[in-house]
Amino acid sequence: MNASNTALAPVAVPADSTPFRFYDNRQKYLAFVSTCSEKSAVARRVGKELASLHPSPPALRIFDAGMGDATILARLMRQVHALHPAVPLLAVAKEISLEDVRLGLEKMPDRFVEHPATVLVITNLNYAEAPRLMPRDVQAAAAFNWQEVRLTGTSSHDYAEQIEALSSTLAYGWQTKPSPKTGNPVSVRPTVLVLYRADHKFLLDNVIPKAGRPVEHYDLVLASQPWRARMSAQFKAQRILAPLARSLAPGGKLVAVQSCGNDPALEIVEALWPGEKPFQIDRHQLLAALKTELGKDARDYTLSNLPDDKAVFRYQMHTLPSEIGDRVGTSTLFAAWNAAIYVAQIEDERVEQVARNSAYLDVTAEVLQKHGGLWFNDETFVVTRRRS
Repeated sequence: MNASNTALAPVAVPADSTPFRFYDNRQKYLAFVSTCSEKSAVARRVGKELASLHPSPPALRIFDAGMGDATILARLMRQVHALHPAVPLLAVAKEISLEDVRLGLEKMPDRFVEHPATVLVITNLNYAEAPRLMPRDVQAAAAFNWQEVRLTGTSSHDYAEQIEALSSTLAYGWQTKPSPKTGNPVSVRPTVLVLYRADHKFLLDNVIPKAGRPVEHYDLVLASQPWRARMSAQFKAQRILAPLARSLAPGGKLVAVQSCGNDPALEIVEALWPGEKPFQIDRHQLLAALKTELGKDARDYTLSNLPDDKAVFRYQMHTLPSEIGDRVGTSTLFAAWNAAIYVAQIEDERVEQVARNSAYLDVTAEVLQKHGGLWFNDETFVVTRRRS
């Protein structure tokens, strides 16, 4: 593989163009999550922390700082039932994408059947507001859209029908507009959607969040890939990690996960864009920035900086042994290429330039044949709030 023959210069982007956000490319996202095992790998890793929690009444409380299609959240909710079948569960998830909210809710009917003492909350509030379910801005508070859905019936079919009927409610609550400054989608109105079984309302009265009454603390907070890799450690600590850490209950744990490279997928990216370093902020820098941001409150937390053999874990792109040999199938090539540029967060403008000839597929095929497939590295760290 000759990188000098395949590398291309950066594309000039007009100064007045809307900034690109790789997260908003639904085709890339859906192709990635359906062909790679990251969701299940993250759920297994977070599940280890879930097993060590000791919830206190009235419920075990989980906050997912980026629900996505709820694959991870649904897996964690199943594990909660396996560990604590009789303990009420409050699961709160932040998500700004209407499509992800719909996909996530499709996974939930069976959760209400197996674990009837479940309260599920989805919100589009920002990281500083979402854990408490309270907008801080006065104007936003005046437009606060709080929706409570009491599911009737006893079967997953009953619940699925009622959740599917929420289409107009979701479209109203998760309406967005692009920020003229950043290009990021911005919520038109702050929204909270609360779902629970009507026949368990009495039992869950102290668990169900109420409008105007903030939720204070969580036993487990998950932050899986909640940021753009190239943002500074200070930004990630100030805007995301610190607010999430402060939402922990005593003994509660924040589990953060991010890509860290040093894998075959990064070989593809570096061959086409020599010198590309998409994962510049590692867990050590994030923990240091978080400690600084927490200030004197840092003494209330344990910031676990684990060695690589415990902090780094691998996930793979799904392939059959017959798909990679002397020749790699076209669908496998495109899936691998998509996964590599998605994880490395390469902007569409740069991808379009490289894709003008077949060199990018040649590079992808060579890496797949070299390693017998494609795999990726994620790293994790845990922040625990100390008990009094």
